[in-house]
Amino acid sequence: MKYHDAMEMYLETIYLLEGQGGDARVADIARALKVSRPSVSRAMKHLRDQGWIHQESYGPVVLSEMGREKAGRIYANHRLITAFLVRTLDLTQEEAEKNACRMEHVVTEALLAAIEKLLKNKDEI
Repeated sequence: MKYHDAMEMYLETIYLLEGQGGDARVADIARALKVSRPSVSRAMKHLRDQGWIHQESYGPVVLSEMGREKAGRIYANHRLITAFLVRTLDLTQEEAEKNACRMEHVVTEALLAAIEKLLKNKDEI
């Protein structure tokens, strides 16, 4: 996984943890992504330096407004791709999720728009 993709995975994971009504702590992020705490700490420093998150020393990780918008788009793309794989290719939910997780970082906006249009048209049939 490329560095950029990994940072997007961290943002999406924080977004999901916050959405579950809890704090996103380094240990929770590490557990969710199956990586070490030091790896998460290094990534959080990078995300903080770039303005994607806020975090006090040893405190929970909180998405900045910019980070929340980016993470929301990443998650929406993930859901769209998952729906496409399930509904058009008949993959299981689990297999679709696994592939969407990889694909969401590399597809173009044009492809996402085409998938969205296809799924809307499919609903109208």
